[in-house]
Amino acid sequence: MNDSSTSSTDSPKGAPDHYWEDLVVGDVIHSTGLTITEAHLVNWAGLTGDIVQFHINADYAAQTPFGERIAHGPLTLSVSLGLLTQTCYLSNVVAWLGLDSVRAHKPVLIGDSIRVEATVSSARPTSNGENGIWSIDYVTLNQRGEAVMSFTSSFLVRRRDRG
Repeated sequence: MNDSSTSSTDSPKGAPDHYWEDLVVGDVIHSTGLTITEAHLVNWAGLTGDIVQFHINADYAAQTPFGERIAHGPLTLSVSLGLLTQTCYLSNVVAWLGLDSVRAHKPVLIGDSIRVEATVSSARPTSNGENGIWSIDYVTLNQRGEAVMSFTSSFLVRRRDRG
């Protein structure tokens, strides 16, 4: 079979390679979404030991101000970090430096679909010039566009042009 549209010199295709220089202050990254299911809550509770009744007991949760089970805050945070990772902008992260200003604004319910809008709030080279640091402000939104969580996460990222 002879396919003239490809050659043996074509490079393999995969996720784009993003470096520190590829984002500047003010850039906004939009993630895809994920619908939170009962399985997420049950698996998170089992994995972490965060077995709190308003997450896993429907009868108990019905008596709370939420009226139903809600997702764990750290689950929402982790999913938010993961959704941004899927955009491939974090492909050259050397180290995760931490979180700041984590706030839960609204509960995430089973059946809610969440997505992330992330804005680069700081981008600076490291003192040795080999890497750069991004601080990214995350806003996690539900399917109605309501902010359910916000936080800032910082990353040490490889530079394309080191030093």
